[in-house]
Amino acid sequence: MTFAQKYEKIGGKLVQVNLKPTIRLNTLRASANIPDRLAAKNVKLSKIPFAKHGYRVESSPFSLGASLEYLRGYITPQEAASQMPVHVLDPKPRDRILDMAAAPGVKTSQIAQWMENKGELVAIEKNNLRVPSLKNNLERLGVTNCIAFNTDASKVQDWRISFDKILIDAPCMGNYMQSKDWLGKNMGADFKKNNPTQKSLLAAAVPMLKKNGSIVYATCSLEPEENEMIIDWALRELPVRCVETGLQIGDPGLTSVFGKNLTKEVSNCRRFWPYKTQTEGFFIAKLVKK
Repeated sequence: MTFAQKYEKIGGKLVQVNLKPTIRLNTLRASANIPDRLAAKNVKLSKIPFAKHGYRVESSPFSLGASLEYLRGYITPQEAASQMPVHVLDPKPRDRILDMAAAPGVKTSQIAQWMENKGELVAIEKNNLRVPSLKNNLERLGVTNCIAFNTDASKVQDWRISFDKILIDAPCMGNYMQSKDWLGKNMGADFKKNNPTQKSLLAAAVPMLKKNGSIVYATCSLEPEENEMIIDWALRELPVRCVETGLQIGDPGLTSVFGKNLTKEVSNCRRFWPYKTQTEGFFIAKLVKK
């Protein structure tokens, strides 16, 4: 079965979309006049209507990644769909929050931004090779309420502390919008190879969550095996319920996948088809502990 045939079976299409670069304005470092400042340098931005601090780069005479605004932490590259998990998490200044797979730290810094550098933010990264990028981004973007650890997220349970909210930006296959040769590399891929890690992260997160606390599970994948089917497993095996994300963008989660019926609550998830959302492919679920 080709990817095109697979996506047609689940109500989508394999359509390439010409996406423009997107950035997030970092209010921990900069005021709202940064778009005007960039406009004076002939950078044309347009506000992303569904992203609180997100902008599309319509055109720029230079790389924003080499700009003074980037180096000072006023802006950071972040794909539009990638900004949505933190919207669903809805961090507050009083919260204690865990980011379970934090590197390179872009979403971690976004959480801190919503928290106004208040509350308590813990960032976990298992891969020691990715820790420098996490620390560099947190420093550049002015995050001061976060402590980062190079450890396995499952070991956090030993600390005997609980969290109001947990973000799981789970490892996944990615999607065809991320690289030109993605389809060629993944045509024969095992769609379930990341499942043990995805399930273990969810299983480790729930005991650390306060009652009625929330977990946001997100991937940049379009594969049901990494998304709806994982959430269906969580609903059957863990003391959680799946609630609405509050997002107006994206399609409801699939409740019937390749002839298998999933728990109806899975429809509360959001699935981002690039040709519909004009973003990269993405999936977001919000779970609440019973």
